[in-house]
Amino acid sequence: MTSHEPFRVDLHVKVLDEQVVSRAKRYGLDALVYAPHFTRLPDIRATAREYSDEDLLVVPGRELFTGSWRNRRHVLAVGLDSPIPDFITLEGAMAELDRQGAAVLAPHPEFLNVSLGRAAIDRYQDVIDAVETYNPKYWRYHNRRARSMVAELALPAFGSSYAHRHRTVGEVWTAFAERIETGGDLLAALRDGVPRRIEHRAGTIHRLRRAAEFAHLGYENTVTKFDRLVLSGTEPTHPERDVYESRFADVRVY
Repeated sequence: MTSHEPFRVDLHVKVLDEQVVSRAKRYGLDALVYAPHFTRLPDIRATAREYSDEDLLVVPGRELFTGSWRNRRHVLAVGLDSPIPDFITLEGAMAELDRQGAAVLAPHPEFLNVSLGRAAIDRYQDVIDAVETYNPKYWRYHNRRARSMVAELALPAFGSSYAHRHRTVGEVWTAFAERIETGGDLLAALRDGVPRRIEHRAGTIHRLRRAAEFAHLGYENTVTKFDRLVLSGTEPTHPERDVYESRFADVRVY
């Protein structure tokens, strides 16, 4: 990549293996943010290191599951210094993210019942570093609404594949105007609001892959999420776990 070319980052993927890495490189991506659900930060970091090389930077991230199952809100964090559990209040999560100086992203805003709404983004806009304006699971009006929100609040935007399926990797990316070499560089670019464009593929195949991702969302919320609801106390990222040393006892919801 020459100095004048954009640096293309998929800022949110849930899957990571050799197939994902191969697809990312084939579609011209320079970096991925790997942020699987309910996975401890040290494990995410180890997997990110395993799949990073000189051609593709893999940066660890955490999509925090804040609130209860009836009132859940997802927040995407990049550049954490120490682990933060799921199942804590949104207020508690935002305070800890601010304390750590992490980049705080609002994925899929106002989408179903798992996202930050306009009121929450407005409340935490001094903490939030970017709002997602393109996501394959979105319908067109979701994208328009997100772009309108970003414009009204004067917040930076980002886009991601939000890939739960291998074939969605490479469909969406955020193209930064500056070269990024490390996870620290990406953290700085997000925190500093480095200029970027939100880009995505188009055409029939893109539409089919978007539809497949949306269909996967239905499966995830009716089968696997029910299992997690019943077994939530056993999650590796539950605030009861010893790794958190009771630091979040005052803000836990389970």
